[in-house]
Amino acid sequence: MASSVARVFARGFHVSVRRHALTPFNMPAMSPTMTEGGIASWKKKEGESFAAGDVLLEIETDKATIDVEAQDDGILAKIIAADGSKGVPVGSIIGVIGEEGDDLSGAAELAKQAATQSSVPTSKEPEPSKKEASPLPPAPEAVQSTPKQEVPELQPGKRIFASPIAKKIALEKGIPLAKVKGTGPSGRIIREDVDNYKPAPAAASSTVSAAAQTPAAAPSSDYVDTLISNMRRTIGTRLTQSKQELPHYYLTVDVTMDKVMKLREVFNKTLSEKDQKLSVNDFIVKAVACALADVPEANSAWLGEVIRTYKKADISVAVATPSGLITPIIKDAGSKGLATISAETKALAKKARDGKLQPSEYQGGTFTISNLGMFGIDHFTAIINPPQSCILAVGSTQPKFVPAPEEERGFKIVQSMNVTLSSDHRTVDGAVGARWLAAFKGYLENPLTFML
Repeated sequence: MASSVARVFARGFHVSVRRHALTPFNMPAMSPTMTEGGIASWKKKEGESFAAGDVLLEIETDKATIDVEAQDDGILAKIIAADGSKGVPVGSIIGVIGEEGDDLSGAAELAKQAATQSSVPTSKEPEPSKKEASPLPPAPEAVQSTPKQEVPELQPGKRIFASPIAKKIALEKGIPLAKVKGTGPSGRIIREDVDNYKPAPAAASSTVSAAAQTPAAAPSSDYVDTLISNMRRTIGTRLTQSKQELPHYYLTVDVTMDKVMKLREVFNKTLSEKDQKLSVNDFIVKAVACALADVPEANSAWLGEVIRTYKKADISVAVATPSGLITPIIKDAGSKGLATISAETKALAKKARDGKLQPSEYQGGTFTISNLGMFGIDHFTAIINPPQSCILAVGSTQPKFVPAPEEERGFKIVQSMNVTLSSDHRTVDGAVGARWLAAFKGYLENPLTFML
């Protein structure tokens, strides 16, 4: 029989599946760093046919919900991972597809066989004989010429020993180090262990089964249980790792915003005719980019073996969404004017709240801004977004009494904004952080320098 190729596209990403008659349909990777996802909803029912371009299902990643479209015509023979399934590993079987004229009666059996085969390891290490029962000391990470020993999986609550580069890669990919088996000295997790880590193939079916079989908690008038989304789980994992593993320190200054407020008022009178409006945050983004050009050491990332210093300021702006926090990026903000920064920020924030951001729009920033001033927060500290070195926490702008000997009363009232810089001490020393804050403060207190 002739075979055909079925491709599934999802906003720039696609997976290719060679199929002959009924074929298992695997969980696609919607971004380069995706390791698992959720099934938001199937848009086709079992036995229903689809045409090229039809949306087969919506997949929930850690940041957004993405449509998966069919490139070829076919039939959805069997759904394995039902709506609402969480933590489904990339590459695991989520359904069975076929072609017009195929006998669909074998779909259930094929799904069962495929799930069974995926749980069988591709190779099996021979069991050591009794004479080989005494383990040899592991070879150093740099020279491993002997076969690797199996090291028991780390238990929750125990300290995790891993090399810096292994921690960095795990943090970027959202891999829980506690589930990675270390093959370095004394069970230490090394880079190769993280690169080779793959979730258990049977996890998809077990996850789906657990979701289907675990009874819901009895309703209570005292509390409400909400299932954790993929996005919320990823946020929790990465922020926990960041707070535990990065040596944070904090620097705080007050910035006088009088000139920014006056300049913003003048600009907005002109922009109102174009139905545009600048926010205080637009000035902050521009000032951050200018300060990073002056103090590039703060525009850096810890990569384990090297410190990478970026030449452009790609500013991640924290946006609160119903599913959790996400940081869309204003790319090369230093080269853009305030009106452009304002328009891009508004457009990205809307896409973030609608769950429509592309991975390229929230991955790869070099510095993060978290602004809670609009919520009336005066002062707070923020957790660094690895592998970035810094995040700026911005509070509200409020009237403040300051000494003014030149005034008859001896004081004056200014509009003051409190900001706190969280820095990774491995890349940004205290003096460097202080220089960056001084540059940032200088730009906001003299905003006409943006125009020079």
